[in-house]
Parts: sequence; structure tokens; C-alpha cells
Amino acid sequence: MRRQTIICLLLFGLLGATLSHAQELEPRRWSHLPVGANFMGIGGVYTDGSIKDMPTVQIENADAEIYSGMLSYVRVLDVFGKSGRVDVLLPYSTARWDGQLRGEAASTRRRGFNDPKVRFAVNLIGSPAQRGSEFVRNYSDTIVGAAVEVTVPVGDYNEDRLLNLGSNRWVIKPQFGVVHTWGKWSGEVTASAWLYEDNDKFYRGTKLEQDPVYALQAHLIHAFRPGLWASLSGAYGSGGSKLLDGERTGARVSKSLWALSVGFPIDRRQGVKLAYVRGDTHNDTGADSNQYLLAYSMMWGG
Repeated sequence: MRRQTIICLLLFGLLGATLSHAQELEPRRWSHLPVGANFMGIGGVYTDGSIKDMPTVQIENADAEIYSGMLSYVRVLDVFGKSGRVDVLLPYSTARWDGQLRGEAASTRRRGFNDPKVRFAVNLIGSPAQRGSEFVRNYSDTIVGAAVEVTVPVGDYNEDRLLNLGSNRWVIKPQFGVVHTWGKWSGEVTASAWLYEDNDKFYRGTKLEQDPVYALQAHLIHAFRPGLWASLSGAYGSGGSKLLDGERTGARVSKSLWALSVGFPIDRRQGVKLAYVRGDTHNDTGADSNQYLLAYSMMWGG
């Protein structure tokens, strides 16, 4: 019974993972930018989600609300003559999970820091390192880039709690992206893989292992003028089967996302972004979600 309860709540906890995966659907991450430029951003995200009823484990009417604030920083680098960048993201969340477990009301709340993320990217083709007056925004019609993102396990975590905002494990995500621009339109495709470290302190001495998740996302972007743009995005991810003490649980990822994003300029160095992200699971178990984002960013240097 204890193992079944852990599996139930592990599936229930998929709602918390929705926020992290939805944030990955980000357009314009391979853009050509001037070396030396810095970007600082602050944003707010509201996520609501519902988990499918699971009669076999008696979970019904389960949902979640997550309010998150995010602080981000980007620095554009010269990487052996190519344009590169370092991204740092620090999220803080207040989360609530509610539902019925075996016919009885169950709920829990968490507040604290999520695991921060650090990403290093370099544009290998079509995006040379350029500074100041030599910078040409549309230097090439096609950009090819590679990146690696690391999730650092320092978020709020307690092994006596099954649901946590932190994950207590390193996650490494290699990426490969291609952008092609024609006129004011751009098409962007990114392939990613999530590689998970084992969590030896998952829940009261339980060991959690997880297979890789593989994902592909695409964005169609229209630039109306500098700083004013809109994007229609879609993504699909699959894999990530979980094991508890070496036994498979049936909890895995098979999810599609789509998003609409709009960027508005305030002036040459400041802007605002609005986005809506919809997530749908394709498993018999899993979570559907809606996410609403508002973010402000400013640039200096470069």
C-alpha cells in the first residue's frame, strides 16, 4: 500500500513539473546578438492544471495552482569568434495541490525556490561574434546553434515530503537548434534531451531513477519592427519513465505544448513579453495545464 501511495502522489506531482516544461517553450533563443550585451529580466507566471482521474489508484478531481516569480540574466559572449551566451534563471514559487485520494480530500502547499538553471549556448553557423558598430542584426538567413542547460539541485527540498519545489538531482539538457529567416518571418526548430541524475533521497529512503525525455519544439516568428514580434509555437516530448527502487512505476511523459507569445518594445533597450502556453498529456495518466506569463526585460552594453 505504501508503494501504491507513492506512485499515486508521484503522478499527482506531475502538475508541479508542468511549470518547468512549459518554460522550455521559448522562442528566439538562438537570435544573433551583439557581444557584450547584457539582459536582465523579471517575470511572473500563473499556472493551473488538472490531472486525469485514475480509478485504479483512486485519485479524482486533482488540480494545482502555481504562482511563480522569475529573475533572469543573459550575457552575450565571444566564443572563439562565434556568438555565444550564458543564461541564468532563478524561479520562486507558491504552489497548491488539491484532490481526492481514495475518496478523501487531500491537499498540500509549498512555497520556496525552485531549482535554478544555467544555460550555455553558441551559434556555430551564421552568427559571428560582433560588437558595437560592426554588429549586423540580420547577418545570415540561417543560424545553427548548440547548447547545454544544467538544472542545479539547490531548490526547496525535504526528503520527508513527496511533493517538493526542488528536485534534489542534477538535470543536464543538451540542445541543437536551427533558425531560418526570410524577410520578417523566421522559423526555429530545437531538439532537446533531459538527462536525469538519480535521486537517492527521493522519499523516506526511496531511490528515484528516470529515463531521458526527448523533445522537439518549433516556432514561427514574425517581426513587425525592432522589438515588436509575435510567435506561434508547438512542442512534443516523450520518455522519462520512472523507477522506484528499481521497479518501473508507469509514470512517464508524453505531452504536447503550444504557445502564443508577443513582445512589445518600451524603448530601444526595454521590452515586455506576454505568453500563453497550453499543455496536454497523451497518456492515460498525466496533467493538462494552462500557463500565463508576463515578463519585463532591459538591455545594457553591447
